[in-house]
Amino acid sequence: MQAEVRIERYADQGRCVAHIDGRVVFVRFALPGELDRIELDEPHDRDDRFWTGEVVEVIEPSEDRVTPAWPLAGPLAMGGGVGGADLVHVSLAGQLRWKAVTVSEQMSRLGHIDVAVPIDRMPGDEEFGGLNWRTRIEMIADEEGRPSMRRRGTHNRVAIDTMPLATRTLLDVAEREHVWDGGYEPGSQIRLSVPEPRGDAESAQDNYAVLVDGELTAGEQLLTEQVAINGTTFTYRVDANGFWQVHRQAPIALGTHVIDLVNGQLQGAVAPVIWDLYSGSGLFTLPLATLTGERTRMLSVEGARVAVRNAQRNLRAMNLNDVDARAGDVSQTLAHVPAHLAKPDVVVLDPPRAGARAKVCRQIAAAGAKSVVYIACDPTSLARDTATLIGEGYQLKGIRAFDIYPMTHHVETVALFVR
Repeated sequence: MQAEVRIERYADQGRCVAHIDGRVVFVRFALPGELDRIELDEPHDRDDRFWTGEVVEVIEPSEDRVTPAWPLAGPLAMGGGVGGADLVHVSLAGQLRWKAVTVSEQMSRLGHIDVAVPIDRMPGDEEFGGLNWRTRIEMIADEEGRPSMRRRGTHNRVAIDTMPLATRTLLDVAEREHVWDGGYEPGSQIRLSVPEPRGDAESAQDNYAVLVDGELTAGEQLLTEQVAINGTTFTYRVDANGFWQVHRQAPIALGTHVIDLVNGQLQGAVAPVIWDLYSGSGLFTLPLATLTGERTRMLSVEGARVAVRNAQRNLRAMNLNDVDARAGDVSQTLAHVPAHLAKPDVVVLDPPRAGARAKVCRQIAAAGAKSVVYIACDPTSLARDTATLIGEGYQLKGIRAFDIYPMTHHVETVALFVR
């Protein structure tokens, strides 16, 4: 079923809102103000609370609409449908507006606080047109053994021979390792991880990994990431199967901002205690441990054991031996914190998409933390946790978003809470 609709406003998951006979319709590849013809997803029933659909024709376009730079990720009716870039139809400036509004609306609706949210574009993204930013890609081999992506709404796989969102360094490795030539076992999961080269001396010649079903087939199992924060370069060894910020500039941008916020909260503190929760491979742990020299006392907690091993290795390499780096569930670990680490001055937390949730937020408050720096990859989860923290007596003192996922609706947000 097709219908002509006027698009009203941004919604979630890269969709916009329209109405048909009073019923809410969430529309993919639309923009507010447009008049679009859409195809409703099947099945849809008159008793459903809402419907979903996708643009098949743009009748009156928004000023923010552009021709998709990666057509394969665009609307299904226009030859796309593979996913991975749900804002590919939006100008770069329009993407920033979309994300800023989304964060603000979620903070108002769920966090019960009205706030304008500035958003930063990453260096190089405008030059590259929002492409060439991913340092890691994942694909599945189709029935002929070729790298592929699934066409949305079907079980069909579309073979690909490039990935426009991948960095040029990664694409060079893919060509050199003949990744696009195929020959994989059908259904195999293919993963490429290629850290962005930093400085003249570093090369990606061997600093990459090609994994098939989690097994290394080319490159190195331990990858080297270098991150310069306020004049100091931190070196990280990260397992190729593990997590690391995917945008080539995200570790530097997020690391610098987070450390600046924490530093501002520690002015005058003697022998401060810092918690780094959901700490991963130690992106924030290493620079946090150097803020006040040997006087800093730190607890880091991460659920993924391979990431904790990476963090411990990275800390030892920098002779940062006073960090208690623990593997385990964050909430359970916080229930048994050693006395000398039990009263944090500042808590940094970077939870997964589901957020920290109320229990962890309340544990942080009960520990007496004066400041909380919250890094969020989902505005909805951040807003829910904001409401909890405000209920525990904290005030939102600052918030900034970072567009580290161009061409998608995803956005990273950093918020500072104090009490």
